[in-house]
Amino acid sequence: MCDSRRRDRRLRDCIQPGVLVLFVGINPGLRSAQIGHHFAGYSNRFWRLLHESKLVSEPLTYREDRRLPEWCLGLTNIIGRCTSGIDVLDPVEYRQGVESLKRKIRRYQPHIVALLGVTIFRMLFSPKGQSKGPLDLGATTLQLAGARIFLLPNPSGRNAHYSYRQMLTVFQALRGNMERSRKKHGPSTMKDSTRRL
Repeated sequence: MCDSRRRDRRLRDCIQPGVLVLFVGINPGLRSAQIGHHFAGYSNRFWRLLHESKLVSEPLTYREDRRLPEWCLGLTNIIGRCTSGIDVLDPVEYRQGVESLKRKIRRYQPHIVALLGVTIFRMLFSPKGQSKGPLDLGATTLQLAGARIFLLPNPSGRNAHYSYRQMLTVFQALRGNMERSRKKHGPSTMKDSTRRL
């Protein structure tokens, strides 16, 4: 369990104006909260997937999460508090988190919101009582606060539903979507701004 200091600690979002892709996780895990960096779990594959898919041009670790805006990428969570798993999260926290996410999307106007896991997708878009059948990963026709939704697998090492190769293929598809968006909307103004959340 998180002790009270860690439970109340919030990881800072990694977002700057000009973001093209905003990654959205559910909430920080225990290790991330302890260390103060996103996706710091020993078995989490997020940083490796970013590099091997060529979304970033050099290998990064969780300690370099603040550098994501250099590649017009951003990172946030639906819920700020850390937990050992998502089963202890309160429905009220989800509702508040969704409203907060919409405000961030309106403020920063990413072209693509990349949801890290089907749990987030179902929470945002599935009507109550809908079957929990398989979902297609990748680009969707859905939008949230004006941004296109892209569904990625959860990169946690606990996610046994997808192989690493399947995960990498979807991250590579996201890179293709990002490049098409960049060409369509022109170059980012990310490096000209210093404003942060």
